[in-house]
Amino acid sequence: MSTRRAFTTTLIAAAAARPQSPLMERADLFEAGKGGYEIYRIPGLAVTRKGTVLAYCEARKTARGDWGTIDIHLRRSEDGGRSFSATRKIAEVPGPHRKNPVALAQNLSTDGQVTYNNPVAIPDSKTGAVHFVFCYEYMRAFYMRSDDDGRTFTPPVEITAAFEGFRPHYDWKVLATGPGHGIQLSGGRLVIPIWISLGTGGHAHRPSVAATIYSDDHGKSWRAGEIALPDTPEFVIPNETCAVELADGRVMLNARSESKAHRRIVTTSKNGATGWSKPRFHDQLLEPICMGSMVRLSKKKNRLMFVNPDNLEVSRGNPVAGKNRDRRNVSVQLSYDEGETWPVKKSLETGWSGYSDIAVAKDGTILCLYERGGLGDDHFRSAALTLARFDLAWLTDGKDRLK
Repeated sequence: MSTRRAFTTTLIAAAAARPQSPLMERADLFEAGKGGYEIYRIPGLAVTRKGTVLAYCEARKTARGDWGTIDIHLRRSEDGGRSFSATRKIAEVPGPHRKNPVALAQNLSTDGQVTYNNPVAIPDSKTGAVHFVFCYEYMRAFYMRSDDDGRTFTPPVEITAAFEGFRPHYDWKVLATGPGHGIQLSGGRLVIPIWISLGTGGHAHRPSVAATIYSDDHGKSWRAGEIALPDTPEFVIPNETCAVELADGRVMLNARSESKAHRRIVTTSKNGATGWSKPRFHDQLLEPICMGSMVRLSKKKNRLMFVNPDNLEVSRGNPVAGKNRDRRNVSVQLSYDEGETWPVKKSLETGWSGYSDIAVAKDGTILCLYERGGLGDDHFRSAALTLARFDLAWLTDGKDRLK
């Protein structure tokens, strides 16, 4: 080999071995005021077995609240989240349509408005399918399946009967899946965190308890688990919950609540459905009373990630225990010990930012879809659902990399 050729080969090898710069990119996927909808809220993310990224949300005709005319929209990406297809509506239940009586009783909605809410996707690593569950009027649940990476879905099949398993223990009037994404356990079981409410309190969403529904036949049938998080004087109104499978096969739930501790609630189960451990607050995970999300980044080093608005301050008045804090500073946290401690934390959006869902692309790139900005300085009216694409090097300031 000539000296010139050897020198060139050495340069190429050195360049290949040199660590790449940390990755951080952002793009708005759903923007308020576009497509005939005033706002887009309640983001969800899932990555299929083939690597297709599915981003979905609630498209709301008005910013009035959770009970108006709401559709479920989806966008697909076949390049790891770099570009996406046009948005499209994917969920619709044939009429006649009837409003949830608890919403009418509290004047939260009117007849003629149809609410589709709380979409949840689960990619099936065994079959390659995408399982998709959503709710209608917070009182009925439906299941769809896609066998072509979210291009098309089967007609909705009602699975509300699964929630009747909770009825002997809790006489619910309101039900909700997720939101965000569900999980598939290593043995194949599909698990979706849910919450149910008596519908008598504020916004007809309170009081509430949290649990899971599950399927052991790839979505053909669904059953109720046991109530994982009851409503108690200490653990007040548990609701929106995320789940992850731990290295030892247990399932960990991480829940929002209105507890005075303002910390996330954690409980575990051997099978994701029954035998839940005594709930506990996690002191490192702040709870401004907002949705959060978890996902496993890697089995190597037991890397788990958690994201939510990491803030307990209020911009107006003084903080009150058990009451909402400002939804700002959506941040990603990293654990190396299956969620026992979270030594790494980095902000994605220091300003107004709320609900979020987190996923991992096939190449290890981390994806987070979150509510960004507050229209008129109102953090309940998101200006956009923004997708952040970043890597472990960015999250850890170069201290950790997947490769």
